Amino acid sequence: MPSRFEPCGLNQMYSLRYGTVPIVRRVGGLADTVIDQADSSDDAARPNGFSFDEYTPEALLSVLRRALALFPNQGAWRGLQAAGMAADHSWDRSAREYVKIYDWAVSKGEMNGRGQRADVYGR
Repeated sequence: MPSRFEPCGLNQMYSLRYGTVPIVRRVGGLADTVIDQADSSDDAARPNGFSFDEYTPEALLSVLRRALALFPNQGAWRGLQAAGMAADHSWDRSAREYVKIYDWAVSKGEMNGRGQRADVYGR
């Protein structure tokens, strides 16, 4: 999915769910859901695909070569597939994340507990 712009993206989530390792340009929702196989900066998220940054044919070709080079290593490839299929992109998970943010805002005094922003006096 070498998209120039991608505000959300559902096709990569279909790919992840059904074990098709996605190759995406790191933009929008694609960047939020596909963790590059070579990216180890985020210990909480398991790599589940391949991504690239530049919107050029050369960048796409480079990431395709990386994917093709890994494919013969079936253990690593199955790991990417398993990580993608195990990911939770449900509305339930999203709702839990929103509740965490809301609870954090209330604990910081940003909200008054009734879903309204507190005024300067905290009411």
